[in-house]
Amino acid sequence: MELSLIELETSSGIATLALNRPQKRNAISDAMRAELIEALELVANDTSIRALVITGRGNGFCAGGDIAGMKQRLQAPAGQVAFNGWARQQGVHHAQTLLYAMPKPTIAAVNGPATGLGADLALACDFIMASDAASFAWSYIHRGLIPDGGGMYFLPRRVGLSLAKELIFTGRKVAAQEAVDIGLVDRQANAETLLAQAQAWAAELSHGSAPALALGKSILNQSFQSSAQQIFALGSQAQGMCYTSTEHHQAVADFLASTVTKG
Repeated sequence: MELSLIELETSSGIATLALNRPQKRNAISDAMRAELIEALELVANDTSIRALVITGRGNGFCAGGDIAGMKQRLQAPAGQVAFNGWARQQGVHHAQTLLYAMPKPTIAAVNGPATGLGADLALACDFIMASDAASFAWSYIHRGLIPDGGGMYFLPRRVGLSLAKELIFTGRKVAAQEAVDIGLVDRQANAETLLAQAQAWAAELSHGSAPALALGKSILNQSFQSSAQQIFALGSQAQGMCYTSTEHHQAVADFLASTVTKG
């Protein structure tokens, strides 16, 4: 891809997306967000890609929103600040929704500090693996803001409502070990092997039927705000589609063939 602020590589069906603005600790500018959206759309639509790993170049994962960009936005005429902010939020939410709804497994390989929007970016992934150098902070409060990348939705589902409030109200830093202890991080790895371990985990997670993974993920993402009957209904529809999939037909044929051979 002709991108500079985002690097996207694919190997053996696993895509690795790297935020590539290390001199700014991978803070997300408007230009970087545009490239991120382009890369996420490519990954979502490429059937040869089975899973996605996101990491950051340099010593940080992502420092959040670009402060210089914030200053520039505030210099707009007073009558335009609010609407400009609303328009920008649409881009933020589009990128986060693309990642959250990605029809294949996603892992954040957090190699350093993940702050503000960077912490929300990690939360939008299915799983988080962190190095010993990783840390997390919902530091929006220090800028007079609230989490705008889905943190108020994702974080309570990870750590519970009370702890989520404490982390968002204080903006304090959560070191890697605490993040593991409170369930924010799923797995921990040393810095040297973090990316390789995340890629191996992505391969393990994406080994099964791609349609079944995509449909199952879409339903699981709705499970906390849906009734049991709604989930059953969605599951029935999805299972009907799975019945017609090439993967299901092949799996049944392979099982029956192995049974005959063993018999």
